[in-house]
Amino acid sequence: MAADRNGQYAAATVVDATAAEAERRPLLPGGTTGEQLSREEYQAASEGGHRAGQRDDEESIKLGAGAGTFTRNLGAVEAFAIVISIVIGSGVFTSPGSIDTNVPSPGAALLVWFVGGVLAWTGASTMAELGTAIPGEGGVQPYLKYMFGDVFGFLAAWTWVVAVMPATLAILSIVFIESIYSAAGVTGQGDKIEHKLLSVLVLTCIGMANSISTKASTRLNSFFVVSKFVTIAAIVLAGVVVIALQLADTDRVIGGGDWSRKPWFGYRESVNPDGSITHWDGMGQWVILGHLSAALYAALWAYSGWDKAIYVSAELSAPARQLPLAINTSIPTIILCFITANAAYYILLPWDVVSTTDSVAVTAITRLLGQAFGIVAAVLICLVVAGSLLGNSFVAGRMAVAAANQNWLPSPLSVLGRVGYQPDRGLPVSLDAQETSGSDAPINAIILSTILSAVYILLGNFRALLTFNGLGEYTFFFLTVLGAIVLRYREPELERPYKPSVLIPIIFALVSGFVVVRGAVFAPQQTFVLAGLWVLGLAFYRIRMRYQRRALD
Repeated sequence: MAADRNGQYAAATVVDATAAEAERRPLLPGGTTGEQLSREEYQAASEGGHRAGQRDDEESIKLGAGAGTFTRNLGAVEAFAIVISIVIGSGVFTSPGSIDTNVPSPGAALLVWFVGGVLAWTGASTMAELGTAIPGEGGVQPYLKYMFGDVFGFLAAWTWVVAVMPATLAILSIVFIESIYSAAGVTGQGDKIEHKLLSVLVLTCIGMANSISTKASTRLNSFFVVSKFVTIAAIVLAGVVVIALQLADTDRVIGGGDWSRKPWFGYRESVNPDGSITHWDGMGQWVILGHLSAALYAALWAYSGWDKAIYVSAELSAPARQLPLAINTSIPTIILCFITANAAYYILLPWDVVSTTDSVAVTAITRLLGQAFGIVAAVLICLVVAGSLLGNSFVAGRMAVAAANQNWLPSPLSVLGRVGYQPDRGLPVSLDAQETSGSDAPINAIILSTILSAVYILLGNFRALLTFNGLGEYTFFFLTVLGAIVLRYREPELERPYKPSVLIPIIFALVSGFVVVRGAVFAPQQTFVLAGLWVLGLAFYRIRMRYQRRALD
């Protein structure tokens, strides 16, 4: 057994050394990437990863099994489930109100949901192209390092580890507790310390669940995926039943009633949460465009998480085939779920109610079936949010591991299966963790993510964290997709097992750039905090690089 383990270690070491040297010249001059290789050397070093989609699963595992920290034991089904679990979270149940407030009609709201989904799909398709062409762990980290240099890769990793993922987990934990409060008829308690401590408790439980093992996390994730589909199906079914009953008795008003009496694309007066009225007739086109952009921003937040399949690409047995398959099945499924659920909201509720509630699903079921069924709906929504929490916590740990493997963050964050440092037993962390504890979970990284998220919960609030999260994400989404466009022309011969039309990344780059500029203008406080974190990160990077150079000397 020991000989087998040492043989695995030797093979893994050779592949890891090859992969570690596979650095590229950045697209920006003067970027720092370590040792520079020729294009031919890089292609040779990463040949196993590039050919993953051209061989069967057994050969793919042989070629790439040792190239990363984690074992390649996930397939397209698990990647599909992770994307579904993360994206179908609180957004589809909380965003409809903010979208409806900023559109002139329910039909326009459904179009915004469709456009937001298509834009998310364009971003995910571009990420799939990069994920199959540029091997590596950590989502956008290796792509930005490849395209722009080491500093940009580090800043992306730093932003995700200390800002984006902790803020995401904080938001979902707050929404989880808020759903329970809403089911009990209690609102406006988000700033209370009791509410915040309960959110931290939920966050801690999710972190503990993800610390068991990768397989345990994905199995639990599959349960939450089922709960999401059940919840969406129940809402859509309720809408279908209301339509059937209304058609059977046209004189009876069932559900909201407006869906059968008012035009879906006609201008109407929108009731805002503060009680004011938006009059769309006579409003200038520029003002309407401003409202529509706000609605689209809310829709993009609801679809946030579309990029998460690439964070486990290093754990897929045949990423070149499985990653595009997972993305091109999960995103259309999510778009269908979101549009049908929102159509059901407009059938179940009066249209002037949709824009005034942040718990539209619970409100709809409670009005239709009573308080008891409203509580059942709240429980289902809590399961949905818990699934999203689990998926995001799963990804957050892997982001920190990838950054630690690049020597951007302290090495204990790359340790698997234990708390603290890795004992020197002559085995790589993935093999040693499974040998000693049976767990391959990045426990140290999960602990760090949980602590940072708890800080955000205690110091922040839902809306501020939402904007902060969006700014951090879309800044680097824009840079990544922009780099993918430039790479098409700078390196046309780069092997791309999956290559969508160049119009797809161009469309997403334009939209993501707009989202960043709009967010920076309208949220200067969050922009200032994010910029401060970048400055702090750059200082940390310079100090760490200087320390590593001295250690080598």
